[in-house]
Amino acid sequence: MTTDFLISMTGVLGSFLGTLAGIMINSKLMNYRIEQLEKKVDKHNKVIDRVYSLEKHTAVIDEDIKVVNHRLSDLELYHK
Repeated sequence: MTTDFLISMTGVLGSFLGTLAGIMINSKLMNYRIEQLEKKVDKHNKVIDRVYSLEKHTAVIDEDIKVVNHRLSDLELYHK
């Protein structure tokens, strides 16, 4: 009877250790994948910030062009 008990306890302990090892490996893999996704998100956010900055700069340039065109129109009217 004790032999059967020892064999069954060894099986339970082996199953427990195997399950625990599987959980730990899966946890490390998930953490790695989350870190990689965070890096991609950071890169994406940097691009979004740069595009926003470029759009603001373009709006300023467009406004400057309108002002220059208006001044040219005024000069053409006064020059005639």
